[in-house]
Amino acid sequence: MSKSRGLFITGTDTEVGKTYVTAMIARQLHEEGHSVGVYKPAASGCHKEFGTLISPDAVALWDAAGNHGQLQYVCPQLFRAPLAPHLAARAEGKELDEQLLIDGIDYWTNNSEIVLVEGAGGLMSPMGDDLYVADLADQFGFLLIVVTKNVLGTINQTIQTLITAATFRDGLDIAGIVLNQISPPQNDDPSAASNRRELANRCVPPLLAGVSWQATRFDGDVNWFELAGRR
Repeated sequence: MSKSRGLFITGTDTEVGKTYVTAMIARQLHEEGHSVGVYKPAASGCHKEFGTLISPDAVALWDAAGNHGQLQYVCPQLFRAPLAPHLAARAEGKELDEQLLIDGIDYWTNNSEIVLVEGAGGLMSPMGDDLYVADLADQFGFLLIVVTKNVLGTINQTIQTLITAATFRDGLDIAGIVLNQISPPQNDDPSAASNRRELANRCVPPLLAGVSWQATRFDGDVNWFELAGRR
């Protein structure tokens, strides 16, 4: 378990806006004067620019953190195929370095006041043949921020994620939930108006804040630095 202050941002699924929310947290912390390390253990679906493999997510996180540290350490394992990282690596004739997934955070814990880790997909998304995102969360020991999208079905997905966290190994501690509006509100989805209230009523971890469509600020006042120290 890391002794550094940090948060592990996970999601209820893929495409729920984890990078967007993590970048918002990083930007707020940077504006408050903190040195913020951002770490994404591995990324697939990357593309080449001028012969170099690039993860747009890693660049977005690094920019939001004020370009603290070196970009190459934000995501040290990059792959092209849009598959689970270990499968994307094999598609290129490589093997995912599972030890580096864990050790790669050391650069940031040694050079930052707070570290934000963005997981891939949800907690049970594979990171290796016998490795899941939840294993990394357990190893780092940071409180979880669960990002969920404001659509029909989010209550079920969020509660399932909370149950997974509570029952994985000795349990993963959750700081709270962020409800993210990942697309323009649709008139044909009336759940968007009640999801926040329902999540607040049904979930033990608090609903910390919401994110409106294309918002640059959370709709609630959250002290992320203080929150990261509660473990």
